[in-house]
Amino acid sequence: MQTYDFIVVGSGSAGSVVAERLSASGRFSVLVLEAGGSDRRFYVQMPLGYGKTFFDPAVNWNYRAEPDPGLSGNADHWPRGKILGGSSSINAMVWIRGQREDFDAWADAGNPGWGYDDLLPVFKAIEDNEAGADAWRGIGGPVHIT
Repeated sequence: MQTYDFIVVGSGSAGSVVAERLSASGRFSVLVLEAGGSDRRFYVQMPLGYGKTFFDPAVNWNYRAEPDPGLSGNADHWPRGKILGGSSSINAMVWIRGQREDFDAWADAGNPGWGYDDLLPVFKAIEDNEAGADAWRGIGGPVHIT
């Protein structure tokens, strides 16, 4: 019977990064559990393939939001990835950090270290920007940015 130091449930962006960080030193064994299959699919690898993955139950949980009064009671389709890479694998390969104001609001709410300026070095460390490093973008990280 095999035992593991850590079990990570879900191999989306966060789960994959956590598993890599935990296992990188070789000191810990990590089991990653993912409900979906491989991301080596034509429409997942193609940037505009999200049009095919948007409703494909093989790679998408196809959740529905609650009915929204602002949408005349309609419920939005809420795509979530069921595949290695999770929702990042079915979102047209978009990389976005979020707005400075959101992070700064977290810090202002009493969460030190969560402001945008605190997190910018972390964002830059994750990126490998094709255009090179600058004040806002990094190079050498695991996520290729074009």
